Amino acid sequence: MHYIKRNERGDIVAVSQEALPGFVESAESDESEIMAFSSSLAGQEHVELSRSDLDFVRVLDDVIELLMAKNVIQFTELPDASQAKMLMRRRLRDGLDNKLDLLPEDEKLLLK
Repeated sequence: MHYIKRNERGDIVAVSQEALPGFVESAESDESEIMAFSSSLAGQEHVELSRSDLDFVRVLDDVIELLMAKNVIQFTELPDASQAKMLMRRRLRDGLDNKLDLLPEDEKLLLK
């Protein structure tokens, strides 16, 4: 849980893990503001590295899938926690793929 302090304009000026004078308990709706506040303190390089980390997770996900498809590793060789995360990501990605499928499979797109 975080505690936040705001200035007179309503901007977050401090974040604490402890309840201190002048701080209020943050709400779930404050999370994006807390992230933006933290990023401003960390500097642009840290923000870019964090964005890169998120992109790199997709790369690792694809590499693991490729290694399993080529039978270099087996899914059951992964630790239980990794298996659970891989299954969750697979379900989420499959859900996105289905939502992005705009044409039925039997319908062909004709180009002239």
